[in-house]
Amino acid sequence: MTQLAILTCGGTFDKVYHDALSDYTIGAPCVPGILAEAGMREGWELLEMMRKDSLDMTEEDRESLYQAAAACTAAHLVVLHGTDTMVDSAARLADIPGKTIVFTGAMSPARFRQSDATFNVGFAIAAALTAAPGVYIAMGGQLHPHNQVRKNREQGRFEAI
Repeated sequence: MTQLAILTCGGTFDKVYHDALSDYTIGAPCVPGILAEAGMREGWELLEMMRKDSLDMTEEDRESLYQAAAACTAAHLVVLHGTDTMVDSAARLADIPGKTIVFTGAMSPARFRQSDATFNVGFAIAAALTAAPGVYIAMGGQLHPHNQVRKNREQGRFEAI
């Protein structure tokens, strides 16, 4: 049994920009490369759920994410998700018992030289492997219970409520 599952949904974390007008697609997950660079080559599995901006996620998408997380044999999950509706998806998974589920994302794409993506995914993995069972949001070096945080769009960060 794998100790850690990483479920990818897309979002800014995996965005690929095509021109100066901000035309983008959601590309293949960047996390395997990030973890390989960090020397974390085993002990985890990747489940690519979708390649969507979180503003385009539907209730059906959240239900698919719920079903995958609930069925996953790993007790520790990291969900890479767009930041705009991350809290909504986290709330949907809140009643899954016996698992530590940590949502994270990025304010700028992992493919950018200056991005918070690498730090956030490392922090989320550490939190998923050490925090008590529950559903959390891990952004900017802070871990919040999913129902005690919001995105402050004006300041580009997550904050406790």
